[in-house]
Amino acid sequence: MSESEREDDGDEVPGRVRRAFRDHGSFESADDGGWRSVTTAFDAAVEAEPPSEDGRIRLSIVVRVPTLSAVTVDDVADVVETGWYETFERRVVDVGGVTRGDHEFDPRVGRDDDEIVVRFALTDINERRGVDDAGALIDFVEGTYVQGVIPGYEYTDPVSGLVSSARRQGDGGTV
Repeated sequence: MSESEREDDGDEVPGRVRRAFRDHGSFESADDGGWRSVTTAFDAAVEAEPPSEDGRIRLSIVVRVPTLSAVTVDDVADVVETGWYETFERRVVDVGGVTRGDHEFDPRVGRDDDEIVVRFALTDINERRGVDDAGALIDFVEGTYVQGVIPGYEYTDPVSGLVSSARRQGDGGTV
């Protein structure tokens, strides 16, 4: 089936959406038919649904980040882990002003063993703006995570790399 035929098939994601992801530069096609972010150290993916009757595309964004204790060399006390998680959750659901589109979000944050799973969904008539906003939400989660890193612990990858990169950028290139 050609891309133009797919674009007319109501059961598949239109070619215009596929092109928006391809052209964006922050995503690559995933084996499951969605897209995965290539610009974050975390596991982040986006799925698109076929358009609704009014032409709107719904995008589901999932970002998986490690718990604090999963990326520290030292043990983290339960009270610290719980407080850190609760603070991260409060910050990450406060997404106002992050996106260009006029979206209503219902962010969900949950734990899955040593991971925190952050889920967003957005709907947009403009596929390029929707893809931009999906990327912005992924960047927001990463930035919120890095802001919550607690000094005094020795971190493992990917957090040690993120902290080192942030230091280089903040200090004009010196570490």
